[in-house]
Amino acid sequence: MGKFDRFVAALGEVEVSDRACNQFSRSVGDLRGNAIRRRNLRLYLEELAEIGPRLLLIGEAVSYRGGRLSGIAFVSEAVMLGGVDIAGEPGRILGGDRGYRKATDGPKLSTEASATMVWETIRAIDPLPILWNAFPFHPFHSGDPNTNRVPTSQELEIGQRFIGWLLRLFDIEQVVAIGNQASASLGRMEIEHTKVRHPSQGGKNLFVAGMARLSQTPRS
Repeated sequence: MGKFDRFVAALGEVEVSDRACNQFSRSVGDLRGNAIRRRNLRLYLEELAEIGPRLLLIGEAVSYRGGRLSGIAFVSEAVMLGGVDIAGEPGRILGGDRGYRKATDGPKLSTEASATMVWETIRAIDPLPILWNAFPFHPFHSGDPNTNRVPTSQELEIGQRFIGWLLRLFDIEQVVAIGNQASASLGRMEIEHTKVRHPSQGGKNLFVAGMARLSQTPRS
């Protein structure tokens, strides 16, 4: 069994409410698509393990046009299949040529504004940070899965197990919360972290500025 198999399998076993989607589930929803998303996530974690990230960026929750479809936090189908050029080794990450697959039907690729903005910023950081969410599933407004909502405190508690697990899987030196919900969850876990503005809803410039300040701060 590979280093990340138990982690990905555990995500697939989580039961969520009827106002959320577990895009990795082995028993509920689009089982074929969910299997592809589990594989996409494992590939991403394996690529990051080769890079050796020292920075963990934690967002709020999976979005319906991003990780809900791709299986990877802050990654739309367009970003996942197109790949991203990065500053450090190996020079590029993601991409359909590396085995990532589209889990949804049809030729159209999803795009997601926050995913695009985050990757525009982090691609210059060497080594590349790892991206995750405080609630690693997709919360939506009742009856409308094509929406995003703020995760509840109970949902954030579900996600804490996986944050702790990631910190054991990777040699992380610094944790950054992207937005208030991620910061609140990390605070409850008593994990020391820095908070930056989430890039959505007009927050792009503050997010970029926060990440720039972060890169100038010497690590202890």
